[in-house]
Amino acid sequence: MANTMSDTVELVYSIDPDTLTVDQQIALAQAYAALAQAERLDWIFQRLDKIHQLLIAINVRTPAPSPTSHAA
Repeated sequence: MANTMSDTVELVYSIDPDTLTVDQQIALAQAYAALAQAERLDWIFQRLDKIHQLLIAINVRTPAPSPTSHAA
């Protein structure tokens, strides 16, 4: 039984599809697809986290509008 994501990836990619039944090959293909989706979601999360950090940094550096300023 795999304990981590990397163990799962290693286990899935170590399976020889030539030794599987058609149903097992389909399940293996679905596992490949799920891993690819998880990797894509992780990449998206990392990008969103960087954007979030950038927005926080910009917000910290930008002074809040003065309550006494008036629009012309």
